Amino acid sequence: MTLSPGRFFIPEFKENLYYALYLNTSKDSLRMKFSNQLMAVLTLSRYSLLATLRSPTSVVFSLLFPIVFIVVFGSMVGDQTPKPKLAVGVECDTANLVFRAFDQISSFVLERNMTPSEQLDALKKGRLTAVMNISADSGSTIPHFNISLKSAGASPATLSLLNTILREAIQRINENVFPINKTIATLKIVRTPGRTYKQIDFILPGQLGFSLLMAGVFGSSFLLFSLRQSLVLKRLRVTPANKSTIILAEMLSRLFFHVIAFIIMVALGYYAFGFTLVNGLPTFAEMLVFSLFGLGIFMGTGFIISGVLQNESSISPVANTITLPQILLCGLFFPIESYPHWLQGFCNLLPLTFFVEGLRKIAFEGTHIWEMPKQLLGLLGWTILVGFWSVRSFKWE
Repeated sequence: MTLSPGRFFIPEFKENLYYALYLNTSKDSLRMKFSNQLMAVLTLSRYSLLATLRSPTSVVFSLLFPIVFIVVFGSMVGDQTPKPKLAVGVECDTANLVFRAFDQISSFVLERNMTPSEQLDALKKGRLTAVMNISADSGSTIPHFNISLKSAGASPATLSLLNTILREAIQRINENVFPINKTIATLKIVRTPGRTYKQIDFILPGQLGFSLLMAGVFGSSFLLFSLRQSLVLKRLRVTPANKSTIILAEMLSRLFFHVIAFIIMVALGYYAFGFTLVNGLPTFAEMLVFSLFGLGIFMGTGFIISGVLQNESSISPVANTITLPQILLCGLFFPIESYPHWLQGFCNLLPLTFFVEGLRKIAFEGTHIWEMPKQLLGLLGWTILVGFWSVRSFKWE
């Protein structure tokens, strides 16, 4: 079969791609085969990267959404537990030492200027945890106060937290006012220097996993299906470029895109919100190397989807069915320990769980890749499984 280069020299993506491959693989010398395959990989990856950067969907889901999540969660102060709101009742004595001690506590919000009707309305709607009234016990020979909390059923979780906070405050007052009282035990807390585990230290590795998952599964599945549907892969079949060359080129393209997104997100988290990189640049580099496992798994999943399905409209539902459970169950937004015990076993077997847990260990704990046998073996197992299946499911047309 004789091919004319001029026939394919048209300023369009798929034609330029074929033309470049034709020029790079036209030599028959054994000495040039490796060089030709390498040039084919670079040419394919170049055009694939350009297509990814020009795709609004890829940029939004793989870069913009994770950045939004990082900014939102990184801007949160403290932990995720909402502060209880406590209103001061009309009959509350605000001149005693108990109230003054409560007023110094920052673990809840003290509302002072609400009318009784506003307090009742806020209680019913869950905007207020309780209304507090403090009165002195006139029948006692020693200082004693009665504290009354009026609450509703709309905020049971914050009421329990408020109850704990107030009891601890009363206990501290008792220790100061009655220091010689007998006690069965004495608790002493010794604090040692250590890193503070911030909200961004949990969220950012999850968003790196989210970005890689979306770019790998959705980007690869749609792009490969489009190349096959537009007969680009069929034309590539007559060149020396084999399946491995095309898959490697697509992985190289996604790697370039991932490196760009990785640098932007880590830099944003580090400089804007104090994300912990325990060893600085070496930790960053190790996280980037560790990302190669996730890249292979999620891109391979996209290849499998594009190879198995025959209809482009089916790609999105199938890809969502694969990605959504991992987004919800792999600890991107909530710790896996928050789920029921029977579900945690399933969560711990998912590839995104191994990936995100490994990133967190590298970034915050300074753990090296070879020091995480569970995460490393889990990702290697998924890489072999997905890689084998993706090559088998690859179709030229």
